[in-house]
Amino acid sequence: MDLMDALSSNTSARTVVELTLNPHFRRHYTALNKAVRVNSISDEQLSHLTAKMMETPCERQFHLLGTDVTSRPRPYADTLKDRGFVYQPNTIRGNKPIAIGHQYSLVALLPECDKEKVGNWALPLAMQRVGSQENKEMVGAQQVAALLNDETLPFGKDLCVEVADSAYSKPTYLNANRDKKNFVSIVRARGTRTFYRQPVQAQPGAPKQGHPAWYGESFCLKVPDTWGNPDQTAETTFVSHKKISYRVEIQAWSNMLMRGGKNLPMHQHPFTLVKIRLSNPMGQALFHKPLWLIVMGDRRMELSLLDIYQAYLQRYDLEHFFRFGKQKLLLDKFQTPDDEREEHWWRLVALAYLQLWVAKDAVSHLPRPWERYLPSSINTQITPAMVLRDMSRIIRQIGTPAPAPKRRGYSPGRRHGVKLTPRKRQPVLKKGSTQIF
Repeated sequence: MDLMDALSSNTSARTVVELTLNPHFRRHYTALNKAVRVNSISDEQLSHLTAKMMETPCERQFHLLGTDVTSRPRPYADTLKDRGFVYQPNTIRGNKPIAIGHQYSLVALLPECDKEKVGNWALPLAMQRVGSQENKEMVGAQQVAALLNDETLPFGKDLCVEVADSAYSKPTYLNANRDKKNFVSIVRARGTRTFYRQPVQAQPGAPKQGHPAWYGESFCLKVPDTWGNPDQTAETTFVSHKKISYRVEIQAWSNMLMRGGKNLPMHQHPFTLVKIRLSNPMGQALFHKPLWLIVMGDRRMELSLLDIYQAYLQRYDLEHFFRFGKQKLLLDKFQTPDDEREEHWWRLVALAYLQLWVAKDAVSHLPRPWERYLPSSINTQITPAMVLRDMSRIIRQIGTPAPAPKRRGYSPGRRHGVKLTPRKRQPVLKKGSTQIF
């Protein structure tokens, strides 16, 4: 509990061991590793704890989940197991955006919120490390399936919508949870994909020859001549922080199909293809290419085009969670040669984030001197960073359930002359290859 309070009120520590200098951490700095070691919370316990803190949607009639993967580079941890090549942005042009380390798959609840008052929040439901030989998208599918199959959670009973980026638009992922009738997936599609319309039915009495047609005419996203007229259209506006109003044009084509594989009957899972384009006040396209979304699920027709657009727009709150976690909550700063303790630390950070979410209604705004002149729409938002600044005061007022520390004596330490066996150096693994580095 002391480590949790120190982490959720951290404003100065840049390394994990510096958290022991926080006034809320009353133990010795050597107790830090013990706190991480004994924190063995599972994804099931994390999801149940988050479900108690979630708010029931009012305006929208569904629960919104977000799935994504982030990297944990560990290039110098030679004794850490199961390291592989992971994605890492590189600002130097021409260099490959890769690093050596681990990946973590996150499934978070994106709460319904008033954008004028509540900032970007993403409540973690499941946090799991992706093995070097595992498929990161399928790990996310397993996490989502565990949430939908849990009868004590509301996600499997009510309408549940998931949003994800283009990496999750592959047939293997979209086919994973299609047996869940209340589950709808909204994923982005690359602009080079080719989809298909429904096949033309054969005339009655015509001779049947060969295999029945599963796919109709092609729908190539980069060839506008193959699109035809949309089945639905809608328009709305998007106002940026600079008070610039953009026009949003939404078009949709129903009952589209994508090719699957031998064990992927994607012709049995029609979807709605949505095209979104933003225009500036001059009527010019804001981006060179439009945004394409795949909406798949038995109850997809219950979502309007505006629901689809607003739901996917909230997917970017996952990026805010990763950025805030790494910059403020030291999500990727814990150095350990034990992969199990590293997983414990990631879930402990998720608990600290949930503690900030619970305290958001009791927070007082403490802006920096140079932040007082920001627009009121930004200064009045309750963000995780705002709660982090005032969390120390809240902890002092409500107290902590942790008992005061008591000295248990002095440890005798190791015997004189004892030599520890060096840790074994672990190879770097490459997915789908027996080659090691």
